[in-house]
Amino acid sequence: MEELIRFLAESLVEEPARVRVYTKETRRETIIKLRVAQQDVGRVVGRNGRVANAMRSLLDVAARNHRKPVLLEID
Repeated sequence: MEELIRFLAESLVEEPARVRVYTKETRRETIIKLRVAQQDVGRVVGRNGRVANAMRSLLDVAARNHRKPVLLEID
């Protein structure tokens, strides 16, 4: 799942070298944190959050066999 988010983010931004993806496990959920360069945040979020919501939808499909919910946070 981490690789999926990294691939999508690197495809969208102008500075793919500054894309960082971290995974944090809690008791109830798995959180995937995405960090990009400041000028690329708008590209990853999209107008009205459409790109971010599309990434979350793909992540939901990829996490079907995962026992805990998977969340995406964009910094």
